[in-house]
Amino acid sequence: MTLVWILTLLGILGLLLFDYFFHVRSAHVPTVREAAVWSALYVGIALLFGVGTFIFGGAAMGSEYFAGYVTEKALSVDNLFVFLIIMTSFRVPRENQQKVLLVGIVVSLIARAGFIFLGSALLNSFSWVFYLFGLALLLTAGNMLKPETEESHSAQNIVVRLARRLFRTSPDFEGDKLFTRIDGKRVMTPMLLVMVAIGGTDLMFALDSIPAIFGLTQNVFIVFTATAFSLLGLRQLYFLLDGLLDRLIYLSFGLAVILAFIGAKLILHALHENNLPFINGGEHIEVAEISTGLSLIVILAVLVVTILASLFSTRGRTQTAMAHIRRDAIAYLDDDYTDDPNERERIFLRLLRARDHIIDLGPKARQQVKNEPELLALCHQVAQTHATLHTTHTPNYTQP
Repeated sequence: MTLVWILTLLGILGLLLFDYFFHVRSAHVPTVREAAVWSALYVGIALLFGVGTFIFGGAAMGSEYFAGYVTEKALSVDNLFVFLIIMTSFRVPRENQQKVLLVGIVVSLIARAGFIFLGSALLNSFSWVFYLFGLALLLTAGNMLKPETEESHSAQNIVVRLARRLFRTSPDFEGDKLFTRIDGKRVMTPMLLVMVAIGGTDLMFALDSIPAIFGLTQNVFIVFTATAFSLLGLRQLYFLLDGLLDRLIYLSFGLAVILAFIGAKLILHALHENNLPFINGGEHIEVAEISTGLSLIVILAVLVVTILASLFSTRGRTQTAMAHIRRDAIAYLDDDYTDDPNERERIFLRLLRARDHIIDLGPKARQQVKNEPELLALCHQVAQTHATLHTTHTPNYTQP
């Protein structure tokens, strides 16, 4: 087993180093095709690893891996929305976003490894910890049902505010540098602060995701590998799903159901293993336990239903259009957003599609749109800026 651990860790380290030297080291804006190819590759590697687990570890071990991987991957997709808000809040240049994400993934992987071994030690020593994990997931599921908007997230978390207060920072990015000099003094750049924000946010996510996967399996190797492979390729997935994240309006509800389901599974297991004196006199309680196979079916079914419901929802398309207009207009009007003309054209055309969607809405659906005049004014401002940057432009670029 030691050899398997060593080979697995070397493989994960090799993938991270490959990602850095061949994709992230040279700052650039990845195309959708590039993001799609590499996302598919990382998912393929994760699936092949799962097949290998089935072959060499047995059906039970393989089912646990896939259940854990699917759950962690779904949670990571939901987390991408928060990353998007952080990137926007810090005005991170598009070319440098890859490096920020990769650093965040590495920090998250290290932190989660620590949480995994700590959680395993606690579960092996104290069976009542299953109660705590189960209750934590039920509380998290309840919080996920609350309405969530861009304004409910803030990149300026306590770690960043403290860093800004204690350390002098430069006002602007300087490429991907973490430090620069102002008046002869070495100061941090916003690049370092946004990495702190991403890393700090990842730590908070780990407090939800680690109990969730322990609710599916207590095999430390499976917990670690499912978590690691769900994080690998997250950087590519961010650029691939950019534009669809806001569309998944029901994903949080689906994840709430999944976390509540796993929380209930943990509590049932805790009752089965019970040794707390104030519950049934410290004796075990014979309750039905939920199998890993059933868990995998429930998780997949909930995800499929919530994703399809989101994609075919008029409300989802409208919310996506509103978010695109706000973010794309701000990005296009920001000279520091990117030096890549193709990227500017991409977000400009996406903004036009979002504008047309808002205009074409019927009276009932239009009620969902907040600050329509403000949104259309942003579109008009971007259209005017675009017109001044191009010698020719079509009538479609002007506000109707």
